[in-house]
Amino acid sequence: MKTKKVSPWAWIPSLYLAEGLPYVAVMTISVIMYKRMGISNTDIALYTSWLYLPWVIKPFWSPFVDLLKTKRWWIVTMQLLIGAGFAGIAFTIPLPFFFQATLAFFWLLAFSSATHDIAADGFYMLGLDTNQQAMYVGIRSTFYRVATIMGQGVLIILAGFFESVSGIEPLKINVEVDPQYTTTTTVTPSSLSFGEGRGEAVGAVRAVGTVGAVGGEAAFILSNDVVRLGTGGLEKDSLEFFLNAVIAQNCENGFIPKKNLPEGHKEHTHKAKNESWWTASVSKPLGNRIRNNFGEKRKAVNESNKAGNVAIVAVTLSKKPEKGKEIILNTTMNSGDKSIALIHGEHLSFTDANWNKPAYLVFQADPKLTVATTAEYKGLSGNIPFAWSITFFVLAGLFIFFSFHHKIALPRPGSDKPHPYLTAQSIIKEFSATFVSFFKKPQAAAGIFFMLTFRFSEAQLLKLINPFLLDSRDIGGLGLTTGEVGLVYGTIGIIGLTLGGIIGGIVASKGGLKKWLWPMTLSMLLTIATFIYLSFTQTDSLVVINICVFIEQFGYGFGFTAYMLYLMYYSDGEQKTAHYAICTGFMALGMMIPGMFAGWLQELLGYNHFFVWVMICSAIPILAVALLKINPNYGKAKEKQEQIEESTN
Repeated sequence: MKTKKVSPWAWIPSLYLAEGLPYVAVMTISVIMYKRMGISNTDIALYTSWLYLPWVIKPFWSPFVDLLKTKRWWIVTMQLLIGAGFAGIAFTIPLPFFFQATLAFFWLLAFSSATHDIAADGFYMLGLDTNQQAMYVGIRSTFYRVATIMGQGVLIILAGFFESVSGIEPLKINVEVDPQYTTTTTVTPSSLSFGEGRGEAVGAVRAVGTVGAVGGEAAFILSNDVVRLGTGGLEKDSLEFFLNAVIAQNCENGFIPKKNLPEGHKEHTHKAKNESWWTASVSKPLGNRIRNNFGEKRKAVNESNKAGNVAIVAVTLSKKPEKGKEIILNTTMNSGDKSIALIHGEHLSFTDANWNKPAYLVFQADPKLTVATTAEYKGLSGNIPFAWSITFFVLAGLFIFFSFHHKIALPRPGSDKPHPYLTAQSIIKEFSATFVSFFKKPQAAAGIFFMLTFRFSEAQLLKLINPFLLDSRDIGGLGLTTGEVGLVYGTIGIIGLTLGGIIGGIVASKGGLKKWLWPMTLSMLLTIATFIYLSFTQTDSLVVINICVFIEQFGYGFGFTAYMLYLMYYSDGEQKTAHYAICTGFMALGMMIPGMFAGWLQELLGYNHFFVWVMICSAIPILAVALLKINPNYGKAKEKQEQIEESTN
């Protein structure tokens, strides 16, 4: 019976959307949700960091995905399980013990998603020939990035929408920054206090909403809904004193937890720091030697003692909430320039005890701003558990759809079959054999060396791109504002990265991996020179900076295609799914180790010499590529392979 041919476009985009979304949900959406629900930063960082573990250790159970059932079965089953996990989160969010319950479901999601990754990547290699693998590698990477954007953007917007329609009328604060505003705001909170009883503010008062302060539904009242900030800045000591006073006032009135009192933050800064043996005997002497012999000799410039200008806004309720009811005001940027930040008051709690007292929000302009700009902040107080429950129900429904869609749309390659005659003893034996066979492949030493070192230069660069763009010129950076970095790296850079990946996949499918390996390698490594240029010229032209970042990111996306194709090439064989998972483990290790010392090295060398060092490091991946031996037909179109074979006969 002839197998029905299925277009890769029918399943690759949806499969890699399904691969990316759970990862974003576990690693990013969970953090935002817990923040909205009032969990402390300490608890969020501690517990959500552990959720990364399943992706780290997935090579250890990847052989079982190879041995048990088919990859197709694993994909469909894991998507159903992921949908059940999302539904479990949605059901448990409104419960009193939601933190513990949702964490348990996030763990289920993490393990299910990591298993789904193993099966999906393995199926990609089984369902396509080597030419198609090369052609669609850019498409799969693109849709994985689309999943990231969808998770971090669309789903957060959806949750915000449900928050806005389920609570008090949203609060809006417009912030205007202009050099013509010369007043520096260091007003103490007491001068913005509200009157007793009905929450009337001293000065300009505006009730947000259509209902008055006496009857009807509650509304927020602002001391001023338009905030004007100058670009002059203020002394850092003055800012610290002012901010501590605001925080203390909000703590005292119960708008934020008592543990946020400034005194608690100061205690640890006065403790004596004892140097460890490693610092005293290794890192400090070695660092001094590197700095003295290779560090950048930049003229000393006194660090600016100026911080960005700030402004304070007071907010209160027009009506007393019901006893025991808590109204949470979450304020975030709605639109405008990211160079205008809310540095305090993003999460404020109103109760029947503090409703008529002023809660304070503090806005700050980036000290590098020199031109007029604006931003709008939006405060939501809706039913947060309800909003996030709906969002996770949407995700649950989406994955149930994915499961049924892939049950129909995924092809049925003959090579996708379970291992026959399985017993407990044979599973253990095959499990061990999988790891042994990985290291017994032809050119194993050269291949593993390539996996670990191909990104040695880029891994160091990636850690320092944003700090370099943001750091002031007197210490070697470009001095861009936060908003400008969002445009340069978060927009133009992403476009370059995506285009590079797509074009890389197309050209690799035409000529094969061997033909394009060197061009892609040099494209990825030589474009690092753009940052050497930027660090030595320190140009203030945003156009030139955008062009340089686009070139470097395009080169990275184009060159990374070769890396992904080699992982598939090395994994090819009977146990390709498990072997590919092990390859991705080496890939993660190759990114982690260089990134760990990159920041330390940059501080010793300075940006100029650091980027020169990164360029010198390119010799290592070039050596790794030179050691590889690749079948010249891998990745080529079948027609071209047949023509080559005919010409040689």
